[in-house]
Amino acid sequence: MKMKFRLSLATSAFLAFGAVVAHAQETAGMHEKTAWDSFQEGGWVMYPITACSILMIWLVVDGFIRTSAKKLYPAEQVLQLRDFFKHGDYIGAYQYAKAAKSPIGDVVRAGVGFTTDGKTMTEESIIAEITRIKADLMGRTSYLSVIGVCCPMIGLTGTVTGMMRAFRTLSSSGVGDPSKLSGAIGEVLVATASGLFIAIPAFIAYYLLRNRIDKGIHDITEIASGLFRAFPYEDVAGHTIGDEEIYAAKPDWNATPATPATEEKAQA
Repeated sequence: MKMKFRLSLATSAFLAFGAVVAHAQETAGMHEKTAWDSFQEGGWVMYPITACSILMIWLVVDGFIRTSAKKLYPAEQVLQLRDFFKHGDYIGAYQYAKAAKSPIGDVVRAGVGFTTDGKTMTEESIIAEITRIKADLMGRTSYLSVIGVCCPMIGLTGTVTGMMRAFRTLSSSGVGDPSKLSGAIGEVLVATASGLFIAIPAFIAYYLLRNRIDKGIHDITEIASGLFRAFPYEDVAGHTIGDEEIYAAKPDWNATPATPATEEKAQA
């Protein structure tokens, strides 16, 4: 009796195990999809979302490279510029900064070029150049914010079109053809998820890069302030440093012939 009970129990367990394995295999076969299948299921909105993802990757990589210390203020350039300032070789510093092709080089070049015009003009020139550099860096980074805003909207557009297709399927064939209805619902879910999948890292990268830019600009400002802290403006006044073109000259009253209207105003 016990032998029969054990045999029946073992048979039942084996059958139950086989049913579980078969169900698992069937479920795995139902859910097994390739990346291309998911892409096609998302509908037409997957193409602009893919373009946004490629642009996001490029902007992130380019942004982190541009905001690194090696690009903003290379250590060897900072040391060389400090050496020029210590020896009073401001013409050499100007030429070196102009050839450096870096943000710190542009700031020093702009500052040294205006030192003959006094401290106020030098500081204004440095501030203007730093503002230009920051605007250039933020201009590229701001596109990540645009991607972060637009991708969910593109995904939402896919959601709306998928729902419209789902309702058209229901109105035409009812629930008799669930494959068409599931395809429309799949477009809704994939489009929304894809938009969010791109938007979230885009926003994270935007704020990370913005903080890196603020730190880099702060470091450049400190380096420039240290270089020009004790600059001898009185000693360089009246001399020429650099080759910046000066457009404003002394007035030449005879250069432009007077018109009748000008003469009438002068007589009045």
